Amino acid sequence: MLDEVEIQETNVSAAFSAQSAIFDEIDEKNLIIQWMRAKVREHVSAYWNVGESVLELNAGTGLDAIYFAQKGINVHATDNASGMLSELGNKVTNIWLANKITVQQCSFLELDKLNKTGFNHIFSNFGGLNCTDKLDEVIASFFNLLMPGGTVTLVLMPPVCPWELMLALKGNFKVAFRRLKKGGAPSHLEGKYFMTHYYSPARVKRMFGKKYAVESIRGLGVAVPPPYLEDFPVKHPRIYKSLVSVENSISGLLVFRSCADHFIITMRKKA
Repeated sequence: MLDEVEIQETNVSAAFSAQSAIFDEIDEKNLIIQWMRAKVREHVSAYWNVGESVLELNAGTGLDAIYFAQKGINVHATDNASGMLSELGNKVTNIWLANKITVQQCSFLELDKLNKTGFNHIFSNFGGLNCTDKLDEVIASFFNLLMPGGTVTLVLMPPVCPWELMLALKGNFKVAFRRLKKGGAPSHLEGKYFMTHYYSPARVKRMFGKKYAVESIRGLGVAVPPPYLEDFPVKHPRIYKSLVSVENSISGLLVFRSCADHFIITMRKKA
């Protein structure tokens, strides 16, 4: 009989495998996701150099892996959803990137099974690691995979999102306070249910411990609305443009690092 962790992993993998065929289309049509992805790429580009190696967790269909491979980065792309990896594998073959991208099906809870080590960087985008309540164990497994002086960049969802809290004014208390629920909040995707867990930057920083130093923490989606409000930029283009400008000014401030739809945290392994 499967335990709770195995059930969670099975459901998450099944949900994202089911969405894999339309994942890129969803991403491309959502202007907010495109803006967020560009901000994340800009952030990590300050730390990654041509020829270095990156371990990507929750690589999905490889949107980021392919982008960085084309910039000269070597990416070992991992995911536990077979459907996602199938899409990624096809891309790698079709655009001749096998010399820059390697693909392996692997859970982030079983990184000891990786067929590679000695990475310059580790990367996980868009809350993939919010699908576990064992983030501390995942982070602990990074140490032996990462070169001294290497960085880890995680994009995670914190417990407080101003845009969601404002939904309480419309009576939507379920969404407004879901991130604050003890033990995580139930999520639903492609007919599968699983738990989503939320982490503050301070809590994540403690998980890394004294063997790492903080490089950067920034909010992502502080003033800009969450991606599920995808019509906002179309219906309110001027307001959206203004919110992007505000976000660029305040996302690095202490109070807004943990008060956003996501946050980006980069830690450096001490030499």
